[in-house]
Amino acid sequence: MQQQHRHAHHHAHRHVHRQVSVSGRYEGRRQKHYAAEWALLCTLLAGLAYLMLRGQVHAAHHFTEADLWLQESDLQHLQHSFSQAGISTLVSCAQLEQLPDLPSEDQERVRRAARVLQQRLILKQWLTHHNLAQHYQRLAQLEVSALEDVYWLEDVRARPALGKDFTSWTTARQALPTSKEQLEALKEELWTEVVKTDAHTFWSWGGMMVVSLSVAGLVTLAAMTQPALAPEAKHTLLQYVTGKYLLPGNCRVTFEWDEPQVVGETMAFTVRFYQRNGQPYPICDTDNLFVEVAQGNRRVAAVTQLGGADPSQANVAVVKFTVRHSGQYRVSVLIGNCHVKGSPFLKCFLPGPPDPSKTIFVRHSSTVVCTADVPHVLTIEPRDEFNNICMFLPGEDPTDGYSVHIAEIGCNKALPENARLEYDTSSQRICLQVLFPAEGCFHASVAYNGVVLNNGDFDIIVLNKADASFVNKNMATKNHNITYEARLISVQGEKLTKPKKVYCYVSPKQLTIKELILKFIPKRLVTFRLCPSTKFTFLSNNNQLNQPSFIVDDGCQPKVELVTRDRNVLAATFTHFLLKNIGGSETFKDKQDFFYHEVRKFHQKHYHDKLPMKINREKLLESSMKATKGFSVADWCRNFELTFQGEQGLDWGGVRREWFELTCASLFDAKNLIFCGFSDNHQALVHPNHQRPAHVKLKCYEFAGRLVGKCLYESALGGSYRQLVRARFTRSFLAQIIGLRVHYKYFEQDDPDLYLSKVKYVLENDVDDMDMYFYEEEYDRFGQLIKV
Repeated sequence: MQQQHRHAHHHAHRHVHRQVSVSGRYEGRRQKHYAAEWALLCTLLAGLAYLMLRGQVHAAHHFTEADLWLQESDLQHLQHSFSQAGISTLVSCAQLEQLPDLPSEDQERVRRAARVLQQRLILKQWLTHHNLAQHYQRLAQLEVSALEDVYWLEDVRARPALGKDFTSWTTARQALPTSKEQLEALKEELWTEVVKTDAHTFWSWGGMMVVSLSVAGLVTLAAMTQPALAPEAKHTLLQYVTGKYLLPGNCRVTFEWDEPQVVGETMAFTVRFYQRNGQPYPICDTDNLFVEVAQGNRRVAAVTQLGGADPSQANVAVVKFTVRHSGQYRVSVLIGNCHVKGSPFLKCFLPGPPDPSKTIFVRHSSTVVCTADVPHVLTIEPRDEFNNICMFLPGEDPTDGYSVHIAEIGCNKALPENARLEYDTSSQRICLQVLFPAEGCFHASVAYNGVVLNNGDFDIIVLNKADASFVNKNMATKNHNITYEARLISVQGEKLTKPKKVYCYVSPKQLTIKELILKFIPKRLVTFRLCPSTKFTFLSNNNQLNQPSFIVDDGCQPKVELVTRDRNVLAATFTHFLLKNIGGSETFKDKQDFFYHEVRKFHQKHYHDKLPMKINREKLLESSMKATKGFSVADWCRNFELTFQGEQGLDWGGVRREWFELTCASLFDAKNLIFCGFSDNHQALVHPNHQRPAHVKLKCYEFAGRLVGKCLYESALGGSYRQLVRARFTRSFLAQIIGLRVHYKYFEQDDPDLYLSKVKYVLENDVDDMDMYFYEEEYDRFGQLIKV
């Protein structure tokens, strides 16, 4: 009985133990089952999060590529048409095999923009091949937007932009083909790769997603089965799933001004950065924030300040800039290559109020010629302090603040109201109409708010109808030997004891004053070049001769005072010839445009076709002179296509520009002893070296003159042909070139030390009793005195 009881107890105990063991195994299976379900749930949640993220990224990507390209190309009104046609990526935009139903006026604009986009994508693919893709934005700022632009980007500009990758850039550029056919083949190959990459992008993302979800599931399962790995796995999942990363689409830009604003003020806007989950993101230098404020090709310098002393401002960037040119600007804010929300922004800036120092008369002349009883119109262009053309609000009187004062010379009494101001809305200019009832010589002064305009002080010669007809007849005739009888009464301010009878000859080139010896032998007394530097100063009637008098002065020669009854006709003839020679205006811009026009007109029969030249960089000056030795004028007018010996590359303009710069440096740098200055300062003005070394021949100066002429001719053609002469000549040398006499006033720019220490002192002080002697000391290049 007792044995049965022990057996039953043992059996019951074994049964209970088996139940506990089964229950433990069941609990373990259930936990593993829950872990698997939890891993599956996390995987599904990660997949759902990815799909949501993928949808938003796709939407952002869609905006960034197609829509943004349309906005940058000023074609945003075609977004709906492109969307209907299924064109959503940059590659499809660049291909445009099937254009949407576009208006005819937009067809060519779209094709042109697509060609530019295709060239940019090819350039980006080429940079990616050579591990230089991170420099794409910097190269775009240097106007490198196509593979062809790589050839002519100068090293001096590329080196600071590329930094340590400059060597890779040089190697990649040297590997480019030298023929156009090979270059086109390379571009086709790169474009094929761009298309393939775009086609496989979605499937690459899909493969990455499968691997990512698998890893996420395994990590989650490992976290449930191996608690020691849970913290690390949880951190990885938070980064991957919860969106703790910077998202450009979540960033916000706040402009701290009301539109429109006036130019000249320092403007500021803030950029707030947020993560994918909406939390603030602390911005730093490594996040590749790029801000650009531009108006067409003109870029404005912007200062960006990241974060601040307050920790709550860690996700804020403050951008400041100053605009000086009015118009519409594009403000782009990018993180890497992706625009933030709303970027690029368009902001308008208006010109400021008129500034008397910048407001000018259009097609200005220091002497205005008009006819009695005939209205004469002068044009004023209001400009602000930054030289922008002013704009006026509706109801605002643009002529308010202007005053016109006209008085007859020799009489300070102002004339009755004979001037009228009107504003022309279409040209944004003010018309000043004057009417004089009788002939005479007057002085006019136009001011704004009491300050005389930049060129608002001038003389007015009023001719009667007979004299006006006579002047026009003289201008039309081919025989310009026009003579006026006059009396010479003073030279350089010293009165003559007796007025001398002289004759004034006016031609399109000069004003010559002669006297007749024995009444038939002409003797030249003085000749003034017909140029803007020759000024007439009109005086009242001479008391002795009772005729109008005037002074002629060119700033170099002794000024002369003449008296003649034909003063107004002589001055009017001189003014007409002068304006005809310089294009009808004395302003620099108008004279420059007229000069360029005349240069193009003079060489219109010379074709600007390409002329190959091969230059030795090591012997730049010698090989350049040898290559151009037999060139005619027609050859100098051709488009030089430069190649440096032993160097590969196509001349798309960059090699030619580099040759001009290097050759000008070799010629005009004072260190080379061909030209020299009055001081050792590297910024000193230069002129031909009268103590040139034996190896420097006169042919060098002839070549220098032809090179300067070539630069002027290329600049007259404009556009990409424009070349600058890398030289700063002394004013005395320039005066000799154009036929003017050298004057001591030129030393103010040519040799400031001499002018300030000696010339200015002599001019401003009485030196009669100082017993001064002037010596010219000549030193060699070692500072040793040669002679006195």
